[in-house]
Amino acid sequence: METLPLQKCTEHKFSATINRTHTFIHSIAILFMLYYRLIINLTTIHISFVPYWFLIFTSELILSFIWLLDSANTWTPVSRSVFPENLPPDDQLPAIDVFICTADPKKEPALGVVNTVLSAMAIDYPPEKVTVYLSDDGSSVLTLCAIREAWKFGELWIPFCKEFDVKRISPDVFFQAVDEINGSKEYLQEREKIQKEYEVFKERLKKAQENGGIEERHFGPNIEIIGQGGKNNGKAKIPSLVYVSREKNPSHPHHFKAGALNVLLRVSGIISNSPYILMLDCDMHSNDPSSARQAMCFHLDPKISPSLAFVQFPQRFHNISKKDIYDSALRAIFVIGFMYRSVVEDYFTSFILHCKGWKSVFYNPTRPAFLGSATTNLNDTLVQGTRWSSGLTEVLFSRFCPLIYGLKSRIPLVECTCYAYLATQALYCFPAWFLAIIPQLCLLNGIPIYPKVSSPWFIVYSFLFLSTLSKYLWDVVHSGGTMRTWWNEWRVWMIKSITAYFYGTLDAILKLIGFRKASFLPTNKVVDDESLKRYQIGIYDFQASKMLIVPLVTLVILNMISFIWGIGKVIFEGRFSDFFGQVFLSFFILMVNYPIIEGMILRKDKGSIPLSVTILSSLLSFSLLFLGSIFLM
Repeated sequence: METLPLQKCTEHKFSATINRTHTFIHSIAILFMLYYRLIINLTTIHISFVPYWFLIFTSELILSFIWLLDSANTWTPVSRSVFPENLPPDDQLPAIDVFICTADPKKEPALGVVNTVLSAMAIDYPPEKVTVYLSDDGSSVLTLCAIREAWKFGELWIPFCKEFDVKRISPDVFFQAVDEINGSKEYLQEREKIQKEYEVFKERLKKAQENGGIEERHFGPNIEIIGQGGKNNGKAKIPSLVYVSREKNPSHPHHFKAGALNVLLRVSGIISNSPYILMLDCDMHSNDPSSARQAMCFHLDPKISPSLAFVQFPQRFHNISKKDIYDSALRAIFVIGFMYRSVVEDYFTSFILHCKGWKSVFYNPTRPAFLGSATTNLNDTLVQGTRWSSGLTEVLFSRFCPLIYGLKSRIPLVECTCYAYLATQALYCFPAWFLAIIPQLCLLNGIPIYPKVSSPWFIVYSFLFLSTLSKYLWDVVHSGGTMRTWWNEWRVWMIKSITAYFYGTLDAILKLIGFRKASFLPTNKVVDDESLKRYQIGIYDFQASKMLIVPLVTLVILNMISFIWGIGKVIFEGRFSDFFGQVFLSFFILMVNYPIIEGMILRKDKGSIPLSVTILSSLLSFSLLFLGSIFLM
C-alpha cells in the first residue's frame, strides 16, 4: 500500500534563474571595477594618496566579497508544504519537550513569560506527550510565583482552548482579538468566565511585582515540577510544567543562554527524556496550535528524517508597525546540546550540526507558527544588533570559521557560503566608515577618487550601484515588501553598519585577545508607551546611548559639509565630471539618513537628538576635517 506524503518541497526555477543571472552579470561588473582600481587608478594617483586609495579599495573589496557570499542565500529558492492529516494516530506520535528561557525579570516581564508558557501548553498535540520547561536564569522569585499561578490558570485555559478550537492560544493575544468574540452562547459564557479569571491572575502578578518580587532572588539551583499532566475535571488533559533555575558560580563561566539550554537538556533527560525539542524565546507565543504537528511532518518522513536535525520556522513578530522604521521584522531570514564560544548559540549550534552531516529544513507556513516581540526603539535595536554581531564575529575569527571549518567538513559549498555571509556581516562596518569619511575628505581637498563621468569606467560604478539597489528592491517586493520597506532597510543597514556592526566587531576582537570578558545583555521587552507611539507612526526615537548616536550624527554632519562644499566646486570650478561620484555619494548618504537631519534640526520633541549630541558631533566632524586635510596635503 502506498504511503501518504507528509511533506513536499517545491523549487522556484524562475526566481532561481533571475537570481543566478544577476549574480553572473554583477560579478563581471565587480571584476571590471577591481581591474580599474588596481591597474588603471593605482598608476595615476600621487604616492601620498596611496593610504587613502588602499582604504577605498579595501572597502570595495569587502563589499564585493560579502555581496558574493550573500548571493548564495537566493541561489536555489524553495517552498515547503506539509500534510498533518497524514500523520500517525496521536498514541503513536513521539513525545516533545518545550524549552523556554528567561534571564531578566525587569527586561522580560513575567506576564509575557507566562503567556508564552500557556501558549506552549495549549498546542494541538497529545498533552500527555508534552512537557514544558521554563529556564529562569534570573532566579527571580516573581517568575517562580508567576509560573505557579500560570499552572492554576492553565487548568482552565487549556481545556477552553481544546473545547472551542481556539487558534490564538496566548491569553493576552486572545482577549485583545476582536474576531474571536463571535460564537455560540456556551462559548461566550465560557469566554467571559475565563477572562475574569485572567484579570484576577494579572492582578495577582501586579501585586507581587509591586511588593518587590521583581528584585527578590532565590539562591542555589532549583528544579520544581509545577504540575504533572493529568485530567482536569474530566474535560481535557494538560501538559506537565517544570521550573528550572540553575546555579551560576561567579568563578566559572556559565555560557549564558547556551548554558541554560544545556541544563534544560540534562533536566529533561531525567524527567521526560523526549526525543524532540521545541525551543521558544520567552516573548514568543504560539500563534498556530498545529505547529508541532507541522514540524513532525518533516521529522517523521522516512525520506529525510534519518539525517534531519531540526525544523526552523521563520521569526515573526506581533508588534511590527506598517512603517517598521527599525527593520524590526528581520525579513532577511537567517538560521533560533548547544554550542558555547558564541552568544549566538543558535547559529553556532546549527552550523556545527551541519558540519557533522546533519540536515535541516526551513518551513514558512502561511499562518506564522510563532510570534515574538520586536524591538520598537533605536536603542534596543542597536544593542540587540551589537550582541548578534559580536557573536557572529567570534565564530568568524575562531577555528570554526565557516569558510575553513565548513569546507573541511565537506558541507555543500552553497550552504557553507550562507553561513559565511552571516559570520562576515558585521564586517560591513569597515566599508561603511571608510566610504562615509574618505571620499568626503578627498572632495573637500579637491582629490577625485572615482572615474570621470565622461569615462567608460564610470558606467561600471553606476551599473554596480543601480544593480545592487534594484536587485534588493526586487527581493523585497517579491517577498511581500514595499518601496518603503526597501528604503527603511537600506537606512537601518547604514545605521547598524556604523554602530552595531562596528561595536560588535570591536567587542569580539577584544574578547578574542583577552581584553574583555564575554557578556550577554537581554533585549528589553518592556514597552515604553511614548517610544512605541513614535514607532507606530514612523518617527525615529533618538533616546539612546551617546555611544550609539554620536557616530551617526558626526558622519551625517561631515557629509552635509562635504555635499555643500562639493556643490560649490561643481558650480564655481566647473569640475562636474571629476567630482560627481563623490558629491552623489554624500547626497545619497544624506537622503538615506534624513531622519537624523530631521532629529537634529527640525524636531524638538522628547525623541529628537539632544543639543549636546549635536554639539559634540559637530566638534568631532570638524576635527576629522582638520586632521584629514593635514594628511591629504
